[in-house]
Amino acid sequence: MSHGEGSSARAPLIAVVGVCAAGKTTLVEGLRALGYNARQVGQEHSYVPYMWQRITRPDILIYLHASYEVVARRREVDYDAAYWQEQERRLAHAAAHAHLVIDTDALTPEEVLARAVAFLESRSIGGLAPGRLSDAPAKGGRSPCISSRDMSSAES
Repeated sequence: MSHGEGSSARAPLIAVVGVCAAGKTTLVEGLRALGYNARQVGQEHSYVPYMWQRITRPDILIYLHASYEVVARRREVDYDAAYWQEQERRLAHAAAHAHLVIDTDALTPEEVLARAVAFLESRSIGGLAPGRLSDAPAKGGRSPCISSRDMSSAES
């Protein structure tokens, strides 16, 4: 995933993937509010395991995990645990190549954002206003918990 490294033509692209209701939209909105070039990828609905690479070609891939039990508490779902498992299966390729994996079960959206920003800053990837988490939009309701895993050595 080095196609964008060292390029001054654009800010590094950060892609966020994960199961439904893992917090992708909330994280992308928070990153964008801080000036990061972030995009959500609806990979969980695709049968193409490498769709995140083809469509987004990110410099950094963040994978958000949420258990079925937490997803069902966060929003009314019209599917069962078997479909959630199917989403996880569809996302396995992205999870294996992610630079950062965040388990969103027990964290607030602000905590997820803070962990993502800390990771990006540790890689010298800054937004327009990195470190200014108070400027990020606050989201109510249930969302994220994090456990991170640095997969920087993973290659596509």
